[in-house]
Amino acid sequence: MAEMTVKAIQYEIDGQPFEGQLVYDADQPRTRPAVLLSPNWMGVSQGAIDLAKRLASEDGLVYFIVDFYGQKVRPANADEALAAMMPIRNDRALLRKRLQSAYQALVAQAGTVAIDTKHIAAIGFCFGGCAALELAREGAELAAVVTFHANLDTPNPEDARNIKAPVLVLHGAADPLVPSEQISAFEAEMTAANVDWQVISYGNAVHSFTDPEANNPGKQQYNPVVAKRAFLAMHNLFDEVMSR
Repeated sequence: MAEMTVKAIQYEIDGQPFEGQLVYDADQPRTRPAVLLSPNWMGVSQGAIDLAKRLASEDGLVYFIVDFYGQKVRPANADEALAAMMPIRNDRALLRKRLQSAYQALVAQAGTVAIDTKHIAAIGFCFGGCAALELAREGAELAAVVTFHANLDTPNPEDARNIKAPVLVLHGAADPLVPSEQISAFEAEMTAANVDWQVISYGNAVHSFTDPEANNPGKQQYNPVVAKRAFLAMHNLFDEVMSR
């Protein structure tokens, strides 16, 4: 794996400091598409950075890890993550504002890193998948949206009409946290809005199937075979749409 550069990027929202992480191969001179990566509820963690480094080394794109909570909030455990997440999960307008600000912070880096700002994708994991979808429902200029074991619900399904990009949902068919009713409602929402959408359900996979640290059998558990297939599906979509 090539050595990846990890660069802290500070930005503000309503006077509050936020800090995302830009991950890229500094030895690659060509202009590249970029990916706004919304991590799971742990936010900007070492796990999220390691994931972005691995993905950037695989596809050569520039990744920017979204800071959901603010520069001073870095959850150390599930209880802290839940406390930080719920206020913005329950306030979709605030969640969208934070994603839009992260998106603009990424675009602003085009002056220092060779980023193709016309080809930016949004991906997300668990809560981060919910966040990526809300950014798309807000009407952000995106080339693709990909979610991994994400909550798909929204209080405003009509906003799907604002989505401008193909949407790929990668779902564990046995995920107890994302019931089949939510999948059906999401599919109906996307179809009604005439979105270019796909849902891939992986048999015997539960929540957090891409997370090597997930080990709660029957609920949240890493599945390396399914994770490999899911990331391949993401890369295949990127190959299709990122160079249009």
